[in-house]
Amino acid sequence: MGVMDSKVALVTGAAAGIGRATALAFAAEGASVALVDSEEQRGALVADEIREAGGRALFIPADVSQADLANAMVGATMSRFGRLDFAFNNAGIEGDPGPIELCSDQNWDRTLAVNLTGVFLCMRAEIPAIRDSGGQGAIVNCASIAGLNGFPGLAAYVASKHGVNGLTRSAALELAADGIRVNSVCPGAIETEMIQRIKVEQPELIERTVAAHPLGRLGQPEEIAACVIWLCSAGAGFVTGQAIAVDGGYTTQ
Repeated sequence: MGVMDSKVALVTGAAAGIGRATALAFAAEGASVALVDSEEQRGALVADEIREAGGRALFIPADVSQADLANAMVGATMSRFGRLDFAFNNAGIEGDPGPIELCSDQNWDRTLAVNLTGVFLCMRAEIPAIRDSGGQGAIVNCASIAGLNGFPGLAAYVASKHGVNGLTRSAALELAADGIRVNSVCPGAIETEMIQRIKVEQPELIERTVAAHPLGRLGQPEEIAACVIWLCSAGAGFVTGQAIAVDGGYTTQ
């Protein structure tokens, strides 16, 4: 028996990395999990992994930047599981690096559409479902240390992640009376497929990145997942409107 046996969680960007680790963590706690991703084959495999371990999972293909698809993912979750208690709005993209004056309209628009508008659209669909399920639920949005600090060459990404933290704070105040808590998690450099690519292409950049984190290593997706699970737990029942850095000490400098 898990502490979340009667609960339902929705995770976007669930096909890999932090999203996959968090979907597996929710399932390990006993929750039914709706997994959302635009990568259908990989997302379905994660759902299969949960079911093979004895859990309950539903995979929903969706681009979270599309309002109709964000609405449909919540509708599918409610149809299958009958309720929604927790949401981890994690789907995001890096965008193209480069100085502001070379940032294309397409790069700006797409980065903001997925990283910020996508979180807004998901929350707008999730909130009524959580409220209708009895409230006392929790939403966690995935921001970044780039939502707390500036980084040269990543203007669109940084702007989008600062926006996620602002949206989180506003939503926390709106929903406090309903007993729905809203927080964001702000990862530092985490060992994901993106980092693996950079390790091959720019090993010296990874060395500098690790050195910039006081703990002297990259974080693991499971460490972010553990923070998300805690933020959704009764143990975090007095925590709302916070942007929690899980960054090996990076933002303390």
